[in-house]
Amino acid sequence: MAIPDPAASLIKSTALSPHAPAMKIASSLAALGVFAACAAPALFAARAAEPTVLTIFAAGTLAVPFREINALFEKQNPGVTVQAQYGGSVKMAKQITELHQDADLLAVADYNVIPKYMFAAPAHAAWYAGIARNAVTFVYTDKSKFAGEINADNWYKVLARPGVEIGRSNPDTDPSGYQTVQMLNLAEKLYNAPGLQQSILANAPPRNMRDTETSLISALQLGEIDYLAIYRSDALQHHLKFVALPAKIDLSDPAEAAFYKQGVAHTKNGDLVAAPIVYAITAVNGAKNAALAEKYVALVLSPAGQTVMKDNGFGDFHPAYAVNIAAMPADLQKLVQPWPGS
Repeated sequence: MAIPDPAASLIKSTALSPHAPAMKIASSLAALGVFAACAAPALFAARAAEPTVLTIFAAGTLAVPFREINALFEKQNPGVTVQAQYGGSVKMAKQITELHQDADLLAVADYNVIPKYMFAAPAHAAWYAGIARNAVTFVYTDKSKFAGEINADNWYKVLARPGVEIGRSNPDTDPSGYQTVQMLNLAEKLYNAPGLQQSILANAPPRNMRDTETSLISALQLGEIDYLAIYRSDALQHHLKFVALPAKIDLSDPAEAAFYKQGVAHTKNGDLVAAPIVYAITAVNGAKNAALAEKYVALVLSPAGQTVMKDNGFGDFHPAYAVNIAAMPADLQKLVQPWPGS
């Protein structure tokens, strides 16, 4: 329904009467001017009260802890709304670098995503900081085939059995996807079991893949798939049973970095060499809300932010590692230490 224009209504009503005194019309218009003058400040105040939006693109597995951190950030910064979009880390990065979508921050499940996509010319970021650690595992429920048999010793034999349905994320778009492949590649070497990777992935065909593995949790709970390759943090957050894979292959232990390098995933984005799982965050160059982005990163790296991460199944940092520290805002430089080997 159209909203009436008070000025037009007033002029129309007076014009319809041929006997309307000019003085009355002038008086009415003057009153309308006073109304408009009084209403204008209220209108401007309403516009001024609109919240400032901090935009974050983040890995799907960060959704649960970041919602807590977002709420804490908004409480600390009245008038600010955090708008987060979650998805595969590579996909999130490409939305900035290729689709030119506006974002203030990017947080990914594999720190390598930032230098590979955000540092390439034209550069979209200048630094990054590690914010959490994680591990690859397989989750399942009581409905899963062989749920009563699978354990840390026979998991790779159970997952390769005929009829087992395994879900996973797309290795071309999501770190969890290619980290799962890297882990299986390492398992072949650890167990001296050639063909292990191929036999398990045969039970995880494209129909069982999604851009993020978290979107398959409902399928697992409904019994549509038996097992799901996912991060340990998600297993703990969703109270799912999971296989305790050895640290030698689950990509959780920085001390095993040399062995991890033997695990390779072949993807559409090239061959990716395994590394310890470290989530990282960076500010986007030219961000509209650079000062707020800095404050958000500070919160994530603070004891309060790290407690949220730890409570949601992630490994924390004390203090965090960072690359290109000199390019970081001065206040953030105080919260980090140089990334080993950088």
